Amino acid sequence: MTTATIVPTGTANLASVSTALRRAGACMRIAERASDITQASRLVLPGVGSFGAAMAALERNEWTLALRSTISDGIPTLAICLGMQILFETSEETPGVKGLAFLHGNFNKFPIDVQTPHVGWNSIEPIGKTHLLKAGDAYFTHSFRLDTLPPGTIGAITDYSSPFVSAVEYKNILACQFHPELSGAWGIDLLRRWIGNGADKC
Repeated sequence: MTTATIVPTGTANLASVSTALRRAGACMRIAERASDITQASRLVLPGVGSFGAAMAALERNEWTLALRSTISDGIPTLAICLGMQILFETSEETPGVKGLAFLHGNFNKFPIDVQTPHVGWNSIEPIGKTHLLKAGDAYFTHSFRLDTLPPGTIGAITDYSSPFVSAVEYKNILACQFHPELSGAWGIDLLRRWIGNGADKC
């Protein structure tokens, strides 16, 4: 079985993510130190909370260097909701705080005439020839969005008043603004595709 190392951001929803990964067929461990990240065969960046608090937690644990190194080395990485946002450059939620900047782009708040947060089920529409993403319905809860896919990436869009980026596939990264762990059978199937066939034993 594949082992997925979950990186707690200090505001991560570890219980539901762990349960979904097990249902999808993965072994799971929680990172406790930088070496757990650098030795991981797969990484999961979950998140519920604010951009600034998540980045502060990573900096406080001295994990940003380990994450940059491991993701740059090509380790498959799944980023969920806030986890997706911290892979980018900045977020309007916390001006002046920089993300990990693996992907180019900035997250902005939904327009003032749109009810936020965006909470509930919405449709996922893949753009381009995606490898893991399929059309379906996923569960969202967020107040900030990425307006356009970064150059050179593929992914999916969702419409909430206007289109926004709901997922990005880029090299070894699958970044989801939605919560696959809360998205029923469709979400579990996505996790299964991301996990693939591994040989690790729990």
